Amino acid sequence: MTQRFDLAIIGGGINGVGIARDAAGRGLAVLLIEQGDLAGATSSASTKLIHGGLRYLEYYAFRLVHEALSEREVLLRAAPHISGPMRFVLPYHPGLRPWWMIRAGLFLYDHLGGRKILPGTRTLDLRSDPAGVPLRPSLSRAFEYSDCWVDDARLVVLNARDAAARGAEIRTRTRCTFARVADGRWSLTLEGGDEVQARVLVNAAGPWVSEVLSGIMAQPAPTPIRLVKGSHIVVPRLFRHERSYVFQNDDGRICFAIPYQGNFTLIGTTDEDFHGDPADVTATPDDDAYLCAAVSEYLREPVKPAEIVWRYAGVRPLRDDGASKAQEATRDYVLELHGNPPALSVFGGKITTYRRLAEAAMTKLRPFFPAAGGPWTRSVPLPGGDFPWDEIGEVQGALQARYNFLAADTARRLVRAYGTLAAEMLGEARSVTNLGRVFGADLTEREVEWLVRTEWARTADDILWRRSKLGLRFSQDQTQALAAFLGERPKV
Repeated sequence: MTQRFDLAIIGGGINGVGIARDAAGRGLAVLLIEQGDLAGATSSASTKLIHGGLRYLEYYAFRLVHEALSEREVLLRAAPHISGPMRFVLPYHPGLRPWWMIRAGLFLYDHLGGRKILPGTRTLDLRSDPAGVPLRPSLSRAFEYSDCWVDDARLVVLNARDAAARGAEIRTRTRCTFARVADGRWSLTLEGGDEVQARVLVNAAGPWVSEVLSGIMAQPAPTPIRLVKGSHIVVPRLFRHERSYVFQNDDGRICFAIPYQGNFTLIGTTDEDFHGDPADVTATPDDDAYLCAAVSEYLREPVKPAEIVWRYAGVRPLRDDGASKAQEATRDYVLELHGNPPALSVFGGKITTYRRLAEAAMTKLRPFFPAAGGPWTRSVPLPGGDFPWDEIGEVQGALQARYNFLAADTARRLVRAYGTLAAEMLGEARSVTNLGRVFGADLTEREVEWLVRTEWARTADDILWRRSKLGLRFSQDQTQALAAFLGERPKV
C-alpha cells in the first residue's frame, strides 16, 4: 500500500530537518528522505558558529545580519548543551579595514539583533591583555565582540530527533530516484522500488538542489546557484585562553581561529568557487597552505601544514547574485514555490538562520494546509536542551552525582552531546563495566547502541565525525574495530 504524506522533504541537512521539525509540530504528516547520513555534507562542514556575519555588513546585507543576530540567543536557549557564548578578538591590522569602519560595523552588530544575554563590544590593549600573548608584537589594538559556537552536526540530528518525536518519518540512506505528478499529488520513487505520495514536495538537497530539480523532478531550476567551497583545518591548540580570533586577510577574506574540542584549534574558512560534484569536495594542499599562511600573518609562531590533524571541506549552494568574488556572494536564502501540486525549493541559507528559514517555508506553504498550526519553534528546546542556557555545570554535576563512576571529562562530553538525555542513555548503569566495551577515548558500547537506535548512526564515520568528534582521539585500529562492530550487529 502506498504511504501518503502531507509533506515529503528531500535532504537531511539543517534546512531539511528544520522544515521537517516545524511541519511535524504543526500537525502535518512528514517524510524526510536523505541519500546518506544526516548532516553528511554541507551541514557538518561549517565553521561551527552561530553568528550574525559581521563581514556581511560590508555588503549592506542588513536584513540577513539582523535575522541572524536575533537568532543567536534563540538557539542558545533552545540548545544550551550543544552551543554556547564565545568572545571573538579582532586585531587591528593597519592597511586593511580602517579602525573607524570596524568600530562602526561593531556598533551596528551590537544593536541590530535585540541582544540580551551576550555582552557587547569592547576594545583591547593587546600589549597587556592575555589575548595578545600568541600574537605578533606589532599588533597592539583589537576589538572583542560576542557570537556563539555550535556543534553543527548535532544540531541537525537533534532537529531530526524532535521531528521524529512529533510524528515525522526520517529515512536516511534512502535516495529518491524519481518524482512525478500523479492524480494531483507528488509520487516519489525511492531506491529499492518503494513509492510514496505527498501533497507538497520540498527540495532541500543543498548543493544538489538544482540536480534534484532537473534530474529527479524534471523541472528547470528557477534560481541559478553558485557553489562556494569552504575548507577548514584543525591543529593542536595554539593558545590557552577560551576566546577566538578573527583575522583579516589582505584578499578581503577573513579567517577564524577557534578553540576546539579542548585540545585543538579550528581554522577556517577559504570561500572559493567550486565546480564539480559536491560529493567529491576535499580540502586540498593549497587550502592547507592558504589557511596556515592566513593565521601565521598574525601569530608569533607560524602554523605549518605538517601540524594539521584533521581537515574538511563543504560546499554551500548560494544564490548566484552576480558577485565578482565567492566571499561576496549573498548568504541569504531564497524559497522558490512552483508547480501544481506545489514544490518548494530551498536555495542558500546559513546554519544560524535555519529555524527562520523553516518558518518562512511554512508560511509559503500555509495556503495548502489551512488547518495546520502556527509558528511554535522559537520557544521550544531541542531534545536534551530543557535547562537554562547558563546551567550546563549544574546538569553535569547532577549527572556525576547519579553516575559517580564517570570521569569529569566523560561527564562533560556526554552532557555537551546529550544534555538532560545523557542519563537516559546511561540507564541503570552502576559502573563502567555496565556500559560494555570501550572502543577508544571514552566511547562505550552503550553509547554506540544508543546512537544507532535513536540517532540513525550506521557507520564509524557517523559516530566519530558527526555524532561526536571522537575521531580526533581515535587511532586507525580503534576506528577499524568500531567499524567491524557496527558491521557485525543486526541491521535496524
